[in-house]
Order: sequence, then structure tokens, then C-alpha cells
Amino acid sequence: MTLQQPFNVLVVDDDKSMRQSLVELLEAAGWTVSAVSRATQVAEYLTNATPDAILSDVRMPGMSGLELLASLDKRVAPLVVLISAHGDIPMAVQAIQDGAYGFIEKPYEPRRLLTVLTHAAEQNRMRKSNARLKDRLLKLSGLDRILLGETDAIAALRQEVLDLADTSVAVLLQGDTGTGKELVAHALHDLGGSPDAPFLALNCAALSPDTFEAEMFGVVGVSDGRLVAASGGTLFLDEICSCPLAVQAKLLRVLEDQHVLPVGAVTPTPVSFRVISATNEDVELAAEEGRLRQDLLFRLNTFVLTLPPLRQRRDDLVLLATHFLNEYAQVYEIDAPELTQDDLAALLAHDWPGNVRELRHVCERRVLTARRGSGSLTQAIQSDQHFEDVPDTLREAVAAFERELIGKAIKAHKGRMDAAAEALGIGRRTLNEKIVKLGLDKEALL
Repeated sequence: MTLQQPFNVLVVDDDKSMRQSLVELLEAAGWTVSAVSRATQVAEYLTNATPDAILSDVRMPGMSGLELLASLDKRVAPLVVLISAHGDIPMAVQAIQDGAYGFIEKPYEPRRLLTVLTHAAEQNRMRKSNARLKDRLLKLSGLDRILLGETDAIAALRQEVLDLADTSVAVLLQGDTGTGKELVAHALHDLGGSPDAPFLALNCAALSPDTFEAEMFGVVGVSDGRLVAASGGTLFLDEICSCPLAVQAKLLRVLEDQHVLPVGAVTPTPVSFRVISATNEDVELAAEEGRLRQDLLFRLNTFVLTLPPLRQRRDDLVLLATHFLNEYAQVYEIDAPELTQDDLAALLAHDWPGNVRELRHVCERRVLTARRGSGSLTQAIQSDQHFEDVPDTLREAVAAFERELIGKAIKAHKGRMDAAAEALGIGRRTLNEKIVKLGLDKEALL
């Protein structure tokens, strides 16, 4: 773990004894301190040094602290805390309006002075960190921008995508919901030898055995079919473990024969695809349970890429959040809200069950609240927690509903399965089958 460097402050005061007193106080608190006697010396000092904060007297010969404040470029200069024995409320208000971080009256209370300066230095460092991230994001291009991140897992994934993009091997993408599997599939296609060829994405959970051939193979004299239209490009099979078994058999036949027979046709039509598939399930378990054909799996898993969940990429959180905040700020035509210390703490404390997709939604919500001049990343994360468990597909939604309904029935009838089945309007055998399929623990419910 990298230790934080001591804060660095520039003290500006024409009173030698006061200047020395401030230097001794700050050095005793662990600060690195530089000091000058005139505000006119600050510009030259800043050409060679970058303090975290400036602590300046107000009344000085030549240039006052208020004039110094006005002369600094607020976009890049350190934050300024003013200190004065001649302060009054109008002066303090004016100083804050002109951009001063704080205003402290002499004689000062040491603890308060250190607190204000520390907050100024922390905010300045955070601002510079955000600026560096924005600069890095502006320089990113290609795969770096698609698979954004600096952790070892993401760097390795980028290299694997580059290595596989120019090949025609089948690739199986594994990873939790929201990790970016379709994004990687597009990258494999776009970085390959035929980026202008079709990219056909099929949600396998939504494919119907009854309409599959007409929709995918085409109907003579009516339509060419989606597979024929996409031939020569990439076929992306998303949620492959949720594909109906009857459709799996038809897909396997297409992949093996490289032909489709349109409805009503006598002669097959040749097709050719680079096949990429994706799932958030354990494919070996799905094959063992009979939900995924073993022979189809062998056709799909020539090479397997595993996408890491966001909880394993905590070092990428700030970079990703900055990227999404900037992205949505452009969409909604506002300045991107800066990340604060509280925002950082919220980013690191959250488990991100929805992964990068969830982070993207949180950042969009934060930008929308920023348009109204309010909000924080913490609030945006809390709002998203109400939606993080919403299923992505109809199949998952039905399963979640059945799981809840059956669980309530078992509890209500205190484990009497015949009574629970009757209340649900299904047979006892059907209830038992659903309990096994949905992974319900009867004992845990009681």
C-alpha cells in the first residue's frame, strides 16, 4: 500500500515573526512548508513548485492577499486560505466569493487552522487526481477505451482479445451479469479482419423452437432469414445456457453443416460465421444438468475468456467512474461533477453486484442530479440498490417470482407440502420438481 505524501503548503506573510510561527506550527503537524514574505513572489515560486495549498496574509505591501487570489488561475492553482488580523464579515464574504477556500482571523486557533488547510489540501489533490484521470481518458483509444482499466485482469483480457481478434476460432465469454460480455464480443469482431461484416447478436433465452427456422433460416419468397443476411460476419449467442434444447439442436446443425434450409426450399443455402457465445452460468454444470447440449458446448468453447467482476477490480473504480461521469456530462451538456472524498469512500465500500453496468447507471443518475445542482455518488448508489436484483430476462423474472411465491406458500402452511401445492393450484409432484429446479431449501424456509 502506497503511503500518502505529506501535504505541502506555501506560507505568504510579510510579518517575519508570524511567518515563522506558522512555519513551526505546520512543520510540527507533519507538513512540508515553504515561505515567502511578499505576494509578488508567489508567481515565480509556482513555476517550480506545486504546493497543495497556499496560506496567505491579506494586508501586505505591494500586493494584498485578495489581489494574489485574483491573480491566480483557479483551474490549476492551489487552493488559497486567507488569514488576517484586520478581517471583517464583508471582507471574508468577498474573499470566499472570489475563490478563497477559507478565511481565518488572527489570532488564530491552531486546530481550526490545521483543519481548514488540511481540507483545502485534500480537495486540491483530489482535483489534480481528477484532472490526471480526465487527461488519461482523452488519450485512450481503441481497445483501451472499450475495455477500460489498469488492473492485471483487464490488461490480460485486452491482450487475449487482441490475440484472438484475427482468428476465426469459437470463443466462449464467461462472466457475471453486467461485466461487458457483449462489449468484448463486439471488440473481437471490430478488431478482426472483417470489421464491416455483419454482427448478429441473438438472445438465446428469447429464441422460440416454433418460429426459429422461419426467422433465422428464412422463408422462400418471403424473407432471407437473419442467419443468411449475417453470413460472413459474427454470430453472437448470448445467454447460451438459457437456449431451449430444441433450438440448441438446430443451432448445432447450422454450425456443423454451415448450411441452412429456408422454409419451403429444396436446396440449402451456405452460411459462414465466426461464433462467439456468452453466459453468466457454469457451462459444465449446465451440461451436467442437461440444460446445455454437450456437443454444442464442444463447438463453442474452443477458447474461453473470463471477464472479472467489478468487485475484483477496485483499483479501476475511480477511472471507470470518471469516464462514465464525463461521458454522461457530454450527453446532458453539463460539467462533469467532481469526485469527492465521500464519493471515493462510497465507490470502494459498495460491492457492485451489477458490475460495470451498475456503475454506469449510478454515474448517469449522479449527472442527472448534478443538473439540478444537488446529489452525490453515495445517494446515486443507494438509489440503484433498489434495482440491483431486478432480473435481466423474462426467464429469470419468472423464476424469481415462482421462488418467492412457493417460499411464501411453504411458510404459510408450515411445511405441509400437500397444502402448499393446493394453495398454489399445482400438483404435489410439480411442486417438488419446482423446488429442485429453483434451488429452494425447504428447511431454511421454516
